[in-house]
Amino acid sequence: MSMRILVTGSAGFIGFHVTNKLLDMGYSVVGFDNMNRYYDVELKEARLSNLLGRDRFHFVKESLENRPELEQLFEAHRFDAVIHLAAQAGVRYSLEHPQTYIDSNATGFLNILEMCRIHQIGHLLYASSSSVYGANRKVPFSEEDTTDHPVSLYAATKKANEMMAHSYSHIYRLPVTGLRFFTVYGPWGRPDMAYFSFTRSILDDKPITVFNNGEMWRDFTYVDDVVQAIVRLIPCSPSPNSDWDGNPPQLGSSSAPYRIYNIGNHSPEKLADMITLLERHLGRSARIDYRPMHPGDVEVTFADTKALEERIGFKPETSLDDGLGAFVSWYKSFYDIKETTLTGYRKTEQ
Repeated sequence: MSMRILVTGSAGFIGFHVTNKLLDMGYSVVGFDNMNRYYDVELKEARLSNLLGRDRFHFVKESLENRPELEQLFEAHRFDAVIHLAAQAGVRYSLEHPQTYIDSNATGFLNILEMCRIHQIGHLLYASSSSVYGANRKVPFSEEDTTDHPVSLYAATKKANEMMAHSYSHIYRLPVTGLRFFTVYGPWGRPDMAYFSFTRSILDDKPITVFNNGEMWRDFTYVDDVVQAIVRLIPCSPSPNSDWDGNPPQLGSSSAPYRIYNIGNHSPEKLADMITLLERHLGRSARIDYRPMHPGDVEVTFADTKALEERIGFKPETSLDDGLGAFVSWYKSFYDIKETTLTGYRKTEQ
């Protein structure tokens, strides 16, 4: 029998791509998602419809906070591994809806940890974020850097996830791998991300808002590269680091079966250069409304990916130019954009 894997957030951006890849590889996948309205539900439904027609895929619509439903799910399926990608995303949204982040990212994650403990899951992989590096100024960001100064509640909940995961790994010897994602982009992406919202505005001939007067750099990481890293890590259940010493502590590993990895492109790009590439792929010029730095944002994200390369031989293969080209091609197809259309586009049926 093939391995059975639970993917939470399976109708989300990364979760959708991970689930598709796992099914391609012959795994059996149970998808779990609450289909919330943080962004366009039709996009989530379109992703899900692509998965529902596939063999070895079963879907459960529910929230992480519903522990009784999670208990039934784990009782019904003997999962070999859990890939936990569900969370309330968005740095700026966390300034306006803080309770949502505690419910999903703290309480929901605790429920996942409890289920993995009770059912002795062989490997839990969960989504953290580059946002945990917060106010750090030393680049590139390394797993060995401290992450004690988050600058948004979203970042604070991801930092809390890492600490919660370590405590469970230490006490219950639960093998846990944390994944710090760096600005993931690509087809089927999230409309709240800059490259996606900029594309919509440029095609509608509306101004795009660029913070910090454009002086921002992001380690854009193409979604296919992220997926490759995740699936390679599934069989790499972490072991306790026998050389670990708490004086001073090594922050990326532990005496528990616990590991943290950056998943990034190791090549930050200036936001202005990303916009220029988008303009070229769209064949349109952007009108830019420059604004001061937004609370909760950081100027630079830059991943040190040495640890991941040493563990699984991971090296990102997709340039920002190629990745944005693939995104724009998908976007025009999904939203039925005609080359002569400026406004009024509609989503096509998938």
